[in-house]
Amino acid sequence: MGTLRYGASQRSIRIDDRALAHLQVVITTKLRRNEGFLLQWDRGVEFGSGRGAFWVHPSCDLMYDYEGGREASLDPAELDRMMAEASSSRGLRIVAEERELV
Repeated sequence: MGTLRYGASQRSIRIDDRALAHLQVVITTKLRRNEGFLLQWDRGVEFGSGRGAFWVHPSCDLMYDYEGGREASLDPAELDRMMAEASSSRGLRIVAEERELV
């Protein structure tokens, strides 16, 4: 499990290392293009259910913290899906591997 830390407050989302690696590529690509987007996730029952979201933009502070020592292999089809979703008005939704915003 890795951690995505966001903003000056360094709020964080725990997420599977492989999913985080895909997310890092998508976020980096969007920010290099000066494109902001909405990032959403669902909290599991173990974290009180519900969902969260934040706006990712070029001036935000981000940190990716991986627990595993190996670089994850990336799936080009998954990257394409995530990029398309991030470019939609609904935004990018983290599925299955998401954890808790703390």
